[in-house]
Amino acid sequence: MNDDFNGRLNKVLDRLLSKELLSNTGLGNEIGFYIFDYPPEQELRLREFLETIKAQLTKRAPDLRFVHINLFKLLIDYLAERKLLDRAYQLQKTKGDEELLKALKGPLQEKRVAEYFVQAARPEVNDLVLVSGVGNAWPMLRSHTLLNCLHAYMEDTPLVLFYPGQYSGQSLRLFGKLPESNYYRAFSLVPHQAS
Repeated sequence: MNDDFNGRLNKVLDRLLSKELLSNTGLGNEIGFYIFDYPPEQELRLREFLETIKAQLTKRAPDLRFVHINLFKLLIDYLAERKLLDRAYQLQKTKGDEELLKALKGPLQEKRVAEYFVQAARPEVNDLVLVSGVGNAWPMLRSHTLLNCLHAYMEDTPLVLFYPGQYSGQSLRLFGKLPESNYYRAFSLVPHQAS
């Protein structure tokens, strides 16, 4: 599994810079959403790798306009902007996680978060959007529902989601353990090696 992960990591940069990905060609009229799934235990390694990728993208394609969005940080910024963050901290401290999740259900409704995401991603001016922080954002936000909401907003700008779990091409399974969530509108950024 680790060899597969390392081999796939080595292909990410070239894939991100490929004309096919950046121009959304060969997708059969599908939106350019890509998923790079990885073993959750490799989270710290992936975070370091993303920093390298961002530096390499800037170096190898200086005209490429891209943005990296960490979903967890996006949620924190969103709650802070709506003046809900301190109240959320207090609620979690006094009443616990379950009450906090119930209270955040309305403010973190996927369509609202998608609209805020688009303000940060600015697909009208960026050529590529990289997304991480999926595991940290769960269970406040479920990536498959966010992706469904983003279809209407991303237009021709490719989005690459770095996903700590498994993507079968038909469904997502966060951490490789939670029940599968149907999502079939994304492409594997770098497919797994056949065993």
